[in-house]
Amino acid sequence: MPNFDLTARDARELWEGMYSSGHGHVWSGRPNPALVDAIADLTPGTALDLGCGEGGDVLHLARLGWRVTGVDVSDTAIARAAAHAAEAGVGDLTRFERHDLGQSFPEGLFDLVTASFLHSFAFLDRTAVLARAARSVAPGGSLLVLGHHVVPEEQAARWRAEGAEVDLPSPGELRRRLALPEAEWTVARELLVERTTTGEDGSTAAGQDGVLRLDRR
Repeated sequence: MPNFDLTARDARELWEGMYSSGHGHVWSGRPNPALVDAIADLTPGTALDLGCGEGGDVLHLARLGWRVTGVDVSDTAIARAAAHAAEAGVGDLTRFERHDLGQSFPEGLFDLVTASFLHSFAFLDRTAVLARAARSVAPGGSLLVLGHHVVPEEQAARWRAEGAEVDLPSPGELRRRLALPEAEWTVARELLVERTTTGEDGSTAAGQDGVLRLDRR
């Protein structure tokens, strides 16, 4: 489990602190299984991955032939992601940019915009960021959002004890908040998937993640 400083309220401080405390990999390096499944029927084009971390999803997309821009607020995460892309032989299909998404956003339109677990203890207007992400989807493209909905009670208790609050809407609630025009968008996927986490002591706990894919006409 990554070591978060739940008292950090600046996004760059929070995530740079987490990634710089790791050694090579904070995450597994594998793509999120829900993303693998959700984009399997799409034709590769241009993609934007918001909150790319160390690049697990970016590398998966690039291996499928997507030209991917990965974005993160942490310089350390971006450096690792770029190195992993080069090692995987997909450096020519990837690029990385540092953005605090509450303040700046990548330019251009993309055939696929993804945001996998774009939650933050530091202040982030996630709905506003995802609305901006929708405006970056090209006609005929897709917006894919993966997010925690139910976290294990031990994890939730730690958050409460340290005064950390993270909004975890269901996919349906997120879709209603985004309020994208129905004439322009169709719901391709909207579901909850079960997730099992394993602690450092080997114990397991259950949670739920949401999957929302909206396709632009």
